[in-house]
Amino acid sequence: MKNKLGDLNNHLFAALERLGDEGMTADQIEQEAKRADAIVAVADKIIGTADTQLKAAKLWAEHGSAIMPMLPKVGGSATEIEGKAE
Repeated sequence: MKNKLGDLNNHLFAALERLGDEGMTADQIEQEAKRADAIVAVADKIIGTADTQLKAAKLWAEHGSAIMPMLPKVGGSATEIEGKAE
């Protein structure tokens, strides 16, 4: 995947800059505000996913594969995981 969280940050700042353009008409501002709302909605989902991945990485760092039986929806059933423990 070519997109990174830094790219998301750039998109958010670009949307902010477009909203601050003083030469826009009321219609253009309204259109840009709707676009910014859509960008923010998608950004919230991306950030939520990244947060979940970070939490998973922290759990793995703290507990290794021992944590997996408690997370069967992530790593398979507890029975499947027990045979794969470190």
